[in-house]
Amino acid sequence: MRAVVVVSGGAANSPFTTPTRACGGGQPAGSTDSGLREALLAAGFAVYTSPARAGRGVADEDLDFQGYTEPPEVLPEELTVNSVGTIDVAGQHLAAFLAHLARTDGMTAVDLVAHSMGGLFCRAAIRVLRDAGHPLQVTSLITLGTPWTGSYAADIASGDLLRSTVSADPITNAIIDDFLLLVSSTPDGAATEVTTRHLCGPDGWNARQAGVLDGIPVTIVAGDYFQLDAGDSRAWPHDGLVTRASAMAEGLAPEVVQPRAVHLFPDVHSIFFAEPFGLPWEHALTWDPNVFAVVTGAILDAR
Repeated sequence: MRAVVVVSGGAANSPFTTPTRACGGGQPAGSTDSGLREALLAAGFAVYTSPARAGRGVADEDLDFQGYTEPPEVLPEELTVNSVGTIDVAGQHLAAFLAHLARTDGMTAVDLVAHSMGGLFCRAAIRVLRDAGHPLQVTSLITLGTPWTGSYAADIASGDLLRSTVSADPITNAIIDDFLLLVSSTPDGAATEVTTRHLCGPDGWNARQAGVLDGIPVTIVAGDYFQLDAGDSRAWPHDGLVTRASAMAEGLAPEVVQPRAVHLFPDVHSIFFAEPFGLPWEHALTWDPNVFAVVTGAILDAR
């Protein structure tokens, strides 16, 4: 069986859902994945969402904004991504989840659709599966707002980028304040690993991933809603958390990634950025019908 698995990003709380079972309360597949899941199911794909929790434990509920209750099944911690943990450990748990689907549901091939840091988690999981010689075939990877080369907010939090690069923009400064709170609460996790310093450079995480995506068609989707004339290119334009250049994997060596296609939309990172700024959810990367069309097309092209 060939299926689609939607993977959430950093600090996400997302339930496990199947092609036929979703949550009984709140959003059917949580705040990040529900729009994508519905669109991909409507396109005729068998769609699963991978469980994630912002911390160790299981994905049993999310009582925050547009969360979920009553998931159809709560999988154990070892199959649940700790979305504020390290990238490589998240990849290990995601790989275990994919192997679980192969064992229980007969999944032999998978198209991975990843939001934000979910793209990094997927790349780590692909490496784990390949190193283990697992027969599951990853037939495509589609990333939405993934920080391929880091997040400007993480670079500011680490001191690698001056906060003055965002100028006096109050919206971006508010975003950075929230990110700094996340870093302070998870000092050794994903928020500190999504820096340009950690991901890039001769000995960076990306370099260690060389060859992992060989033979896997990669489609990249980026957003650039927030713009500033003459703004520092290390921070502008961005989708709220990720710059356009990072989301488009600019500057990465071909042995790390060779995208089949790159798409850009005037979108924000997620509905958590759309809501406070009075934007329709359709301006968020995981709720935009135009993005749905790109994702659907990329999966069909890989078949």
